[in-house]
Amino acid sequence: MVGHHIDLDDIQGNITRAYSRYKFPKARYFFLHIETAEAGRQFIREVSNKITTASYWKKDTKPLVTLNIGFTFTGLLQLSLPIRTLQSMPNEFIEGMKSRATILGDDTNYNLDNNTWDSHWDPIWKNNRTNKENDVHIWISMNAQVEPGTDREVDALEKQTDWLRNICKSLQQKVRILTTNGQHGNEEYQSASAIFKNFPNGLKYPTAKEHFGFTDGIGNPVFEGQFPDEEMKSRVIGSGKWMGKSKGWEPLATGEFILGYPDESQELPPVAMPYSFTKNGSFMVYRKLHENVETFTTVIEKEAKDYAAIMNIDLEQAITTLKAKMVGRWSDGVPLSIVPTYKEWQAFKKEKGFDNPDPIKAGLAYQEYFRSSATNDFKYGDDMQGYKCPVTSHLRRANPRDYMDPLNDINGDNPNATTQLNNRRRLLRRGLPYGSSDFGQSDDKAEQGIIFIVICASIFRQFEFVQQQWIQYGSDFHAGNDTCPLIGNHTKHKNHIITSHPDSDEKPYIMSTLKNFVETRGGDYFFIPSISALRMMAMGTIDPT
Repeated sequence: MVGHHIDLDDIQGNITRAYSRYKFPKARYFFLHIETAEAGRQFIREVSNKITTASYWKKDTKPLVTLNIGFTFTGLLQLSLPIRTLQSMPNEFIEGMKSRATILGDDTNYNLDNNTWDSHWDPIWKNNRTNKENDVHIWISMNAQVEPGTDREVDALEKQTDWLRNICKSLQQKVRILTTNGQHGNEEYQSASAIFKNFPNGLKYPTAKEHFGFTDGIGNPVFEGQFPDEEMKSRVIGSGKWMGKSKGWEPLATGEFILGYPDESQELPPVAMPYSFTKNGSFMVYRKLHENVETFTTVIEKEAKDYAAIMNIDLEQAITTLKAKMVGRWSDGVPLSIVPTYKEWQAFKKEKGFDNPDPIKAGLAYQEYFRSSATNDFKYGDDMQGYKCPVTSHLRRANPRDYMDPLNDINGDNPNATTQLNNRRRLLRRGLPYGSSDFGQSDDKAEQGIIFIVICASIFRQFEFVQQQWIQYGSDFHAGNDTCPLIGNHTKHKNHIITSHPDSDEKPYIMSTLKNFVETRGGDYFFIPSISALRMMAMGTIDPT
């Protein structure tokens, strides 16, 4: 596999790295407002030298706390960027996430005459782009390591937070941190944290779980230039694009995620002028997704009683199986496409050592598996009817893999199937859970969920397409208007169909009482500039001609 060069020193590090997988399980997300263009430029001058880039970390260069920055369209406007540059930005970025609510399915009551559809949003987002005094212009993220064996972030995080506060103070608050985060609108930043597991020896270690109990953030795409050649050989398996049996897995085109490089169509996507301003940058979707853990638990337990009776299994097995059938993976992240039945899953865990009575050994065995390509090395072309993994499960909707190859036969395997029709819809996930660092509380009112962060070159073609066509509709999965069983809007459509092979002992089952388990609490679209672009913004020397 020949390496593909990208300018890592000019690219922000959150584009190429999911920090949580590099032992940064804590985060703070700050949102700032710019009063004057000059103050904004001065702020960028102060911050830009501290930005964490995508350059490879050597043994002693990994920071204790990262720093990255992004701008909303109104932020770029407030910085007085040239009109020609602003006009050539993508329409969806210009409009912002809130105005795209009908496309995203964020609220079924959204209409021109209803001004209360976003009443459940956090104040910072409910008032965004409606009150010029408190519009969100800048996003600052700090991802932090923790003290070994604890869930306490390193002291460097608070020190870097003070550094940010002092920059705003030195600018007489003409660039200020918005302190209206959270449901009560009184928080300085949105905190986020991995969920930690407690061990008998009193130590705590971060997991990949979210508050529903699922293992999350496994299937991130891999693209050209993201990793050194030797590392790429293993990373690309299951996470790149499937080119058929003769070629196997290959990394996706860089231009699907970073501007200024060829994408999967072998074209340079349109960018705002000048070219040097947008090259090595990307776009980011920031969404705060609240999880109704109480509702989810209640629905699952009710459905599981019927499922257990029909399948003649105990309630615990029924609950575990239904959850897996909704997501496409067992609770520990093992994919149904590889281990499709509960019995096989139990044997698989024993074989791999996940059930070792020594929790340390079990944890190490699981970590070894979780960090390997085995969690992603599967396809769907051999399971067209969803006997192993339901066709409308969350996993298949978010990344259909080779399922949509036009030559696939509904009744059989297509050995030449590729991921061609899916390659341009891939998304880089970069968020963390928010709320307690322990597992989810049962109360729906508890502040807990996912800070959903996506990086992509085209918000419209990638994120909005997946969210609208695959999450909120079921047509491409032969499911009509049924939405994603986990994160879809179930105000009207409440079904999730679980098929079964005619020759198996299992029976088909329809979950019919789904509710809204996840709801949006706000967010916006951001531009993630390159280091070069930040310097141009700081100097005010952007020339679109």
